Amino acid sequence: MYDELRRLAKAYLKDEGGYQTLEPTALVHEAYVRLSKRTGIAWRGKTHFLAIAASEMRRVLVERARAKNTIKRGARPPRITLSDELIAGRDRPLEILALDEALRHLSERSPRQARVAEMRLFAEMRAIEIGESLGVSERTVKDDWRMARAWLARSLRQGEAS
Repeated sequence: MYDELRRLAKAYLKDEGGYQTLEPTALVHEAYVRLSKRTGIAWRGKTHFLAIAASEMRRVLVERARAKNTIKRGARPPRITLSDELIAGRDRPLEILALDEALRHLSERSPRQARVAEMRLFAEMRAIEIGESLGVSERTVKDDWRMARAWLARSLRQGEAS
């Protein structure tokens, strides 16, 4: 599991443009420390653990981005490149704060679609794994991902215009 978590962390940090000083190992360790403090989680296997760990890594990155923006007024937010582009042909990194904001808005509209997007983008989980984790069919996950991807793409494009 450790190697899988490091692979995910490395992917998150790969193309963030030098804004993030965190190393993959440190990101994994920070997420693990946070997970170890959580109580009452009924782990349902490897995919469930990876999904929760990916959420924690996302939180670590978002908190660090917010802290850096607070310290350096006017600083550009950290950027990341996601392996599964939200917009077809999009090859430039996304601002992690913009993506976090879009995911929070999506979760208000459709919590399951937001979870599917988070697991797909941050944990790089396949539809079958996400379905197992959420207790829904692979077809439902694919439909949710298609809708979430379109909603996030539109939201991020609108954010670029403002």
